[in-house]
Amino acid sequence: MASPNAAPRAATARERVRAELSREIKEEARRQLAASGAGGLSLRAVARELGMVSSALYRYYPSRDDLLTALIIDAYNALGAAVEDAIAAGEASPASGRWTAAGHAVRDWALANPHEYALIYGSPVPGYRAPEATIGPAARVPLAFVGLLREALARGELGGAGGALPPTGALAEQADALSAALAQPAVPPDVLVRAVIAWTQLFGMVSFELFGQFVGSFEPADALFAHAAEQLAAFVGLR
Repeated sequence: MASPNAAPRAATARERVRAELSREIKEEARRQLAASGAGGLSLRAVARELGMVSSALYRYYPSRDDLLTALIIDAYNALGAAVEDAIAAGEASPASGRWTAAGHAVRDWALANPHEYALIYGSPVPGYRAPEATIGPAARVPLAFVGLLREALARGELGGAGGALPPTGALAEQADALSAALAQPAVPPDVLVRAVIAWTQLFGMVSFELFGQFVGSFEPADALFAHAAEQLAAFVGLR
């Protein structure tokens, strides 16, 4: 049995070659996303651009959906890392400031990677059904925000939101179930509801900006987004 303190095994030459070719395949696929969208992604076209025969590429990604899944997981993980880093960077700052920093991290990543953002938050790709492997990466951003709310609660930086209505009926039942399902310590159900509303508003603003809905009005949207991020933090109850 290997010692727990043993150094990690170095990748073999074959493994390094496979990893590098897999990276090149995904880079070419991202270029196709930019040119034709997810619906136009073609394994044959990727293989042609890389000077490969299709049968060789199929050993890495047996189908278009497998390649799409790899791109989706990479995008979710990249966005998740950006948000987690933004929250961690302000560890000593008030929770409201870390919330707005996380919101700006979402927007900055989306503006820098518009086609990957569209892949994970745009229109569904016809004929594609995301597998279970995408669930964990997709959860990184919302769980980062939930973790921030837990810290704010522990620090006494989370309270009520003036004018916000408490959830009732079916919504209250759903919020209770979600609060119970999340790892302890639990976030109060009414806070979770406000956080979900704020989270969807945040991504809605990013989508509006990326897809040209602010052209001729709030363009550039820097000031509007900064103001909205602060308002959403207050709505959630972050002091």
